[in-house]
Amino acid sequence: MTASTKTADELSLLTALRRDLHAHPELGFEEERTSQIVASLLEEAGIAVHRGLAVTGVVGILQVGNGTRRIGLRADMDALAMPELAERPYKSVVPGKMHACGHDGHTVMLLGAARALAADRNFSGTVHFIFQPAEEGRGGAKKMVEDGLFELFPCDAVYGLHNMPGLDTDEMAVVEGPQLASSDSWRVVFKGVGTHGAKPHLGRDPITAAASFLSSLQSIVGRVIDPLQPAVVSACSLQAGDPNALNVIPDLVHIGGTARAYAAHVRDQLEEEIGRLAHGTASMFGIEASYEFIRRIPPVINDAHATERALNAARSVFGAKVRTAFPPSTAGDDFAFFAGEAPGCYVWLGNGPAVDGALHHNTSYDFNDDAIASGVAFWKTLVEQELAAE
Repeated sequence: MTASTKTADELSLLTALRRDLHAHPELGFEEERTSQIVASLLEEAGIAVHRGLAVTGVVGILQVGNGTRRIGLRADMDALAMPELAERPYKSVVPGKMHACGHDGHTVMLLGAARALAADRNFSGTVHFIFQPAEEGRGGAKKMVEDGLFELFPCDAVYGLHNMPGLDTDEMAVVEGPQLASSDSWRVVFKGVGTHGAKPHLGRDPITAAASFLSSLQSIVGRVIDPLQPAVVSACSLQAGDPNALNVIPDLVHIGGTARAYAAHVRDQLEEEIGRLAHGTASMFGIEASYEFIRRIPPVINDAHATERALNAARSVFGAKVRTAFPPSTAGDDFAFFAGEAPGCYVWLGNGPAVDGALHHNTSYDFNDDAIASGVAFWKTLVEQELAAE
């Protein structure tokens, strides 16, 4: 068998596997089938496997030569709780679950790279292949860290990769600094005194207070945050009263939303200012307010030195089709918890055109299999360059 035939056969295997994973999506901390497949294919390639971190997490360990440097490569495995509406041969067979963010592709690309590195062994050092569960808001990265990921598998640097619709599949963006925003949630409850809708003077109306709060909310970004610092505050949930009781002013209004920032001090400002506005509004209307700010995911900020190494690898694979200027995303990714333990870099790999407008978290989204070879090549090149054999 020639080398090119072997490569083609491996790519065919990876493509079939990607489509199989797509058809059998599993939510965060439920990735039993996926993690079993990952572990089996790693072991088949002669890679040591550790299972059970963060319930369904898998870490492959490949040590070659006598190099002392250790790096981690991360792929997320979980799907989303949403239906797949587009018709395709490998459409999700699980109602209400789909791979709408490309984690099926991320898993397969890292698996392909691990198998190729184990076969060629053209480096000196240790690679930890980190297959993470529960990236989609369920805290998988944080749980892996708490379970001792970096104590068991120390890393001198850690890298993450995510697909990006709109970039070509042979195109990559590698940029120093902020890549994804912090992702935090907030809740406000206004407590008034309910009364007859025709007699508002006999109660304390929390709905009018909530309306004032909501109309003033954007003044935080517009008038408090430094205009050179990006930030987002959005109210995404509003619950009050009963649509079948339109003559009743309720006692309570529940409001919830999200807050995003790229800098720690701006994140702190958002927490403080949302609460200040809520309590100030309550005071103005003579009612009570309770406030909760839930810190979920820190921002992803690429380390300068790790970014330089990732950029060198990307240029070796993609040549002139590497972008060093690319706008950060206001989405979040809990890769931030890994990058908080070791210098990190998070890169964007093209997923081709957004077919029919299907971006991430869309019911028609699909990972582009043409990107598999590109992703495998990047991971393999990064390892071989960073852990170059003497």
